[in-house]
Amino acid sequence: MWANLVHATACFALTVTGKPHWGWRLRSIGVPARSDEHGRCWLRVGSEQTRFLTEWGEFWTGNVDANIITGVRKPVVLDSLEWDVPEHGRRVRAEVMTFLPGNPCSLTQALQSPVGLSEAWWRSLRRSLERIRAVPTSRFGDRKPVSTMATETLGFELRIDRWETVHGDLHWNNLMCPEFGVVDWEMWGRGPAGSDAATLYCLSLLVPAAAKRVHAVFSDILDSPAGHTAQLFTAARLLRHTAKDCPELDRALRKHIRRLTAKALVRETL
Repeated sequence: MWANLVHATACFALTVTGKPHWGWRLRSIGVPARSDEHGRCWLRVGSEQTRFLTEWGEFWTGNVDANIITGVRKPVVLDSLEWDVPEHGRRVRAEVMTFLPGNPCSLTQALQSPVGLSEAWWRSLRRSLERIRAVPTSRFGDRKPVSTMATETLGFELRIDRWETVHGDLHWNNLMCPEFGVVDWEMWGRGPAGSDAATLYCLSLLVPAAAKRVHAVFSDILDSPAGHTAQLFTAARLLRHTAKDCPELDRALRKHIRRLTAKALVRETL
């Protein structure tokens, strides 16, 4: 990835101006940079096995496809290039983006400690998700495997009846502060209704005050039948990695699933 970064920097005639930031499991690397053409910018370089791009190729162009989304404080892709690394069976994509000032709300996907966010930040979050929901798209239009995968994890059938446009990866490391902003748009597209709010809520469970605030902002969504389904879907998705990545969250998610299913049983008996 270091070699890929150096190659991309030369191709775009960029000067790196800060420390690198690694993505999840070193799939990507990003650095602040500057160029005569773009001024202050951000360079992101991602790598993926070529065989995965045939089935899930939509995520590969998610950042540039998200240029159509307006009214949300986010990076805009200014230029991009791709190349293959045949000896490793991988493809590399480099993107130059507008620079989004600020810092991630958390160094990890799950919030581990309290974070002080302004009222304006929370209003921007709610407003931004509403804007995303209104964007028409066919990205990830066939998501049947999603409900199947969740069902396998949960051990009972999870039927998803409502779908909408979502960011798809709304965790705390993708949210910026002190001014609101959201990055990493690889997975945006059609998803279970309410799954963005559900994702943020589930990833706040280790900090009860933050979870309470997320619930307050999105109570109309999270407390609805679709919202309960979205939380079960999200918890099932996260449980694929939490046992290894964050055992504390793994335990909290399993407890949350039991709480949600208990509520569902109560509703069925009324």
